[in-house]
Amino acid sequence: MGEYARSARGVVTSNGSMMQIPVPFEPQTVQIYNQTVYAATLSGRTGAVANAFWDFDMGQGSAITQLVGAATPYALIPSYLASGGISAYSAGISLQFGNPQQVQTSTQSGSSTAPTSFYVPAHGYQTGDVVIFEGLYASASTGMPQMCGMPFVVNRTDADNFTVPWNSSGSNYTDLTNSPTPVLGANVMQVLFPYLYAPGVSFISSIALGSTTTVTTTAPHNLVAGSEVAFRIPKVNVPPGNQPAWGTVQLNALNDPRRPGSPIYGYVMTVNSPTSVTVKINSSNFTAFNPNVPVKSVVGMSFPQMIAVGDINSGGTNYSGGNLYPSPVVNGVQTINGPGISGAFVNNTSSGFIIGQSLSGMLNDVLYWYASLYDYSNS
Repeated sequence: MGEYARSARGVVTSNGSMMQIPVPFEPQTVQIYNQTVYAATLSGRTGAVANAFWDFDMGQGSAITQLVGAATPYALIPSYLASGGISAYSAGISLQFGNPQQVQTSTQSGSSTAPTSFYVPAHGYQTGDVVIFEGLYASASTGMPQMCGMPFVVNRTDADNFTVPWNSSGSNYTDLTNSPTPVLGANVMQVLFPYLYAPGVSFISSIALGSTTTVTTTAPHNLVAGSEVAFRIPKVNVPPGNQPAWGTVQLNALNDPRRPGSPIYGYVMTVNSPTSVTVKINSSNFTAFNPNVPVKSVVGMSFPQMIAVGDINSGGTNYSGGNLYPSPVVNGVQTINGPGISGAFVNNTSSGFIIGQSLSGMLNDVLYWYASLYDYSNS
């Protein structure tokens, strides 16, 4: 390896789907070997990818592969993938999106705790992907535009349907039918690298009030127990009764009339799931959270948010003047950052490569990978 060349190696257990592998550079070549396929002496894995190679000159998503043949002695058959193979990535300082796809129909929540369903033929999304909606108008004054602009984590139902965690059972939401016209628009896009900063800013989908407060977010919050958080609940007044649109404005950080300008913060007591935390704030007498916002209020509307504000919010330990804590973990994956000083937000700008579903094998297959960046190329 030369002065500026880079190489990395590793082993990963397959999730049976597309996998993102972070490395501290954007590789030019990647090799993959499926140990599980080889260990099975190839029998019983007809058509499986035993190994694969990718070079950046081949194009994103491609790969040269060897597949397990059908006949004894199960020879490896050369093959080429034009898509679904390997691609390199570098997540920048701003969000990057996949191609827009048209929402054909939507189905409102059946209750306040049920998700909202969308029909998007051949959407390609997997459970855990993050998406953002655009438009969602059934007509000029109806539909679900209240959901647009927020990131939502996807729960894949099948190849054509998925749900997102949002209560659309209210009277101000209307189902989309018959492929809304492009003039009004009804599109969805995947957020390719949604966790550029952690914990980041979370959008709130529901709040359970009580002696402690349980907050559910539309996408993973990346908080840990002990995180300090503040809330932004917009005070958008709508009829009837001129009530706040989102309801629970008493949570707002700068809403203490006894101490003007003094923020109200809460501490995360329990991380219930990647999209739910219990915060040490007594909200027993607060106004109920209400996502039933009228369509006419969408223009210029702000969303309810939970924001990390404390010193240690990324899984580290308190800084005491000695060694700094190790690289923080974002969405269950260790980042490539070096040691960091305590802070509410961690830069999760990352690079690496993506193993497509065509190469990831079956659930729990063991894959060995090698990635390289070279000093010189004559391409």
